[in-house]
Amino acid sequence: MKHYFSSSFKLGILGGGQLGRMLLTETQKWDIFTSVLDPAENAPCSAICNEFTQGDFNDYETVVAFGKKVDILTVEIEHINIKALFQLQKEGVKIYPQPEVLQTIQHKGKQKDFYIKHAIPTATYRRFESNKEFQMESFDYPVVWKSAQFGYDGMGVKVVRNKSDLQALPDVSCIIEEYIPIEKEFAVIVARNKKGETKSYPVVEMEFHPEANQVEYVICPAEISEDLTAKIQKIVLQVANSFKHIGLLAIEFLMDKDGNIIVNEVAPRPHNSGHYSIEASYTNQFEQHLRAILNLPLGNTASKLAGIMVNLVGEEYYFGDVVYQNMEKILTWDGVTPHLYGKKQTRSFRKMGHVTIVNKNVKKARELAKKVKNTIRVIGTQQISCD
Repeated sequence: MKHYFSSSFKLGILGGGQLGRMLLTETQKWDIFTSVLDPAENAPCSAICNEFTQGDFNDYETVVAFGKKVDILTVEIEHINIKALFQLQKEGVKIYPQPEVLQTIQHKGKQKDFYIKHAIPTATYRRFESNKEFQMESFDYPVVWKSAQFGYDGMGVKVVRNKSDLQALPDVSCIIEEYIPIEKEFAVIVARNKKGETKSYPVVEMEFHPEANQVEYVICPAEISEDLTAKIQKIVLQVANSFKHIGLLAIEFLMDKDGNIIVNEVAPRPHNSGHYSIEASYTNQFEQHLRAILNLPLGNTASKLAGIMVNLVGEEYYFGDVVYQNMEKILTWDGVTPHLYGKKQTRSFRKMGHVTIVNKNVKKARELAKKVKNTIRVIGTQQISCD
């Protein structure tokens, strides 16, 4: 095995989006050679990695050919060709997170089955292979429909309130969950290396946009009791030890009106809920991911300051070349750091960047975060007519 800190070592990344772009910031600090595969010619990573390959990460031959050229392969998206990863693993390529972990997580039905097998608290659910199959069943409405694969940023999830809503859903493999009135939503990032060393970040609270079902704010630390924090962190360790993953795992939690905590879903990579860590933590999630997959000592996950993340998404009804209005204004405020993802084209609710706000006081950070949200606008040069 080549030494990680040598000129001959090459790290491969499947996916060249914003998560990969932020990971590259950390690889550049350590002078690690990076090779990235992404289908988009102008992917956010394309201009800043050492080697870029335009290709489909769902195509078996493309992934196998790409993986053979690197020493360690990691991902910034879980929707990739798993058969290719298993083949590369047979041929000796180190892949983290491991293909078996990715295979379970990329299918929501298998993911839920995993929780039941390992006694991890989750919502009651039923699996279906087609639209026709679940339309023959009866449900106590409302229920939550989730596409088994390829969902992201609020896509592939729908609250179903009656049978006619079911009929309008796409004909794909899915799960139907019980509807839980949600009081709060939380998340925790946990890292694990090959030695089995595990470290988790503080519990954060996520607040969602009511229409787009996207995370709008991430608040660290979550303003919750020590008992609730301990309860969530206990489940975090249970999940991490059950998966035995290598790398990062982002775990999303739901709390119902009675204070019950369940695991909603997980992501085997850096995650939107951990972006605050770039400015607020001693070790940000992207450096921690590198430490984990390279089997290095894990870094300190404590926060230096309270951190709030505000997602920057394309304003509704705008599209085309992106324009960030009022950026100059937010740059005059202390503790405010914008991150733009290198996407040239915007559209309604497309993630274009985020802003981190840090402060010694979480309440003051929240106040400034709302001010940032109400000030900056992400618009396009073209507008959809509402007539």
